[in-house]
Amino acid sequence: MANYAWVLEVRPGYEDEYKRCHDEIWPEMLATLAAAGIKNYNIFRHGLTLFGYFETDNLAKATAHLKTCPVNAKWGEMMGPMMKIEVDPTTSFPYLLPLQFHMG
Repeated sequence: MANYAWVLEVRPGYEDEYKRCHDEIWPEMLATLAAAGIKNYNIFRHGLTLFGYFETDNLAKATAHLKTCPVNAKWGEMMGPMMKIEVDPTTSFPYLLPLQFHMG
């Protein structure tokens, strides 16, 4: 299982709404992530900076599934105004961070 991470930002003033949305995440969004093969997904916040971590056996399959899933599109529409997202044009997915260290 490979691990991946990203960094995004919450727009000022949306911190509480962002947290509420994730506290009340739709069951169908959780099912979408599972169907994409995403496991152990965590999001942390420091100020306005979000740090996400997830694991998957097949990143290409996971991102392809998310790109075509209407539930993910609906979630993205809801979250879009709350966030600053830099998307990697080669993957149409947020930029993934290069691993610098792994204690294994």
